[in-house]
Amino acid sequence: MNKIYGSAKEALDGLLHDDMFIAAGGFGLCGIPELLIDAIVESGVKDITVASNNCGVDGFGLGKLLDTKQIKKMMSSYVGENAEFMRQYLSGELELEFNPQGTLAERMRAGGHGIPGFYTKTGVGTVIADGKESKMFNGEEYILEEGIFADISIVKAWKADDTGNAIFRKTARNFNPPAAMCGKVCIMEVEEIVPRGSLDPDHIHLPGIYVHRLIQGDHEKRIEQRTVRKREEA
Repeated sequence: MNKIYGSAKEALDGLLHDDMFIAAGGFGLCGIPELLIDAIVESGVKDITVASNNCGVDGFGLGKLLDTKQIKKMMSSYVGENAEFMRQYLSGELELEFNPQGTLAERMRAGGHGIPGFYTKTGVGTVIADGKESKMFNGEEYILEEGIFADISIVKAWKADDTGNAIFRKTARNFNPPAAMCGKVCIMEVEEIVPRGSLDPDHIHLPGIYVHRLIQGDHEKRIEQRTVRKREEA
């Protein structure tokens, strides 16, 4: 099966619809599927639920979908870099479901492995536990978290072969693999598509069995915050 498509728009063809659930990879602005996000903006689909570590920044990444008010609900662990997110949330325009960071990653991974739920201690005794089933294991309380099963996954890798076997770079590996796993259809954008057989099997982070559509493109790779030392006077 040919998984390679000519553009993000082509790779998303026939998959997008209003009220859909999207799992998106990335950590801050590192390893985000920039091209696929732009194509979703252009599509005009609305009332989207997005599960992702955060929601980009103003005017970039998933923040673009906030600017166009296409997102109805965010399932995230961190949202502190986006003024428009704060405005929409405080005004009641945007629904937010907070997740501890490890819980969110595990919910995605669980969905990708067909696990409907799991118990964790994270969040016990806090508002995270409100309304959730709890159970005692070895005398300690755990809360039930549900696996995430998304309509599509949009992720970004460093390299992949034409079957979708992928390698991620550094922090981009945090959320991209679990996000890729939990979608019914996974669309992945990469910096480079390499010949089949050129990737060391021991270095592959995501097997191609999870990837359904693949594109290659150029990426801006914007830096979220740049911190430098003051120059010392001679």
